[in-house]
Amino acid sequence: MKLALTIAGSDSGGGAGIQADLKTFSAHGVYGMSVITSITAQNTMGVLGIEDISPDMVYLQMKTIFEDLYPDAVKIGMVSNEDIIKMVAKGLKDYNVKNIVLDPVMISKSGSYLLKPEAVEALKEELIPLSLVVTPNLMEAGELIGREIKSVYDMKEAAKRILDFGAKTVVVKGGHLTGDALDVFFDGKEFYEITSERIDTKNTHGTGCTFSSAIAANIALGYDLVESIKRAKSYITGAIKHSLAIGHGVGPTNHFWNIEIRKV
Repeated sequence: MKLALTIAGSDSGGGAGIQADLKTFSAHGVYGMSVITSITAQNTMGVLGIEDISPDMVYLQMKTIFEDLYPDAVKIGMVSNEDIIKMVAKGLKDYNVKNIVLDPVMISKSGSYLLKPEAVEALKEELIPLSLVVTPNLMEAGELIGREIKSVYDMKEAAKRILDFGAKTVVVKGGHLTGDALDVFFDGKEFYEITSERIDTKNTHGTGCTFSSAIAANIALGYDLVESIKRAKSYITGAIKHSLAIGHGVGPTNHFWNIEIRKV
């Protein structure tokens, strides 16, 4: 049994964050574990509140995992403030953690800030250099490099800049462009354009969390990074295609679309 850890915030609505990550790990046949950094009160319509976990408790959760259930891959999502970011970085260094997938979660689909603006620099200085791959969407990549991203050319330039922050590789997700859903992967030497059909649905809550945790799951299973990204792209496309029209707002993706559910 392969193991994967998610370090992220809790989504009470179940579509993103820790809940989406654990579902994604399970859908890939990987044993999932969690370090909760924040608790959010949210549903398909928006985020009503956020309460951060103390940095010491974040570290204690990491300690319990790394000293007993050492993961084959780690996904990092919502780390909302500078103190938590620094504590997560300390834990990763203390336990010599590799295979880190960093999803720089900043703003929810409903417009709520999940990363305090003053913590962006800490994310760039503390966590990006530890990451095997960073997976920003267009808005997040724009925040990291300080300018808006409107084209594939801009995506490639952003990937170069983010690599300069110390990441080993970068995937800039182009889901907010038009046409096919195109992501740009850059390994420092070569660009890869990974495309899939664009699904016409509003139910895309948690897509970024799900994609990054799918990459981590595939790395844990032993696939190389490029193959892990391609497999994650295929998985998230299916999850969006079979997304769930539940709630009154932006519904979640279907994390178990690839598994036959036995109905009793």
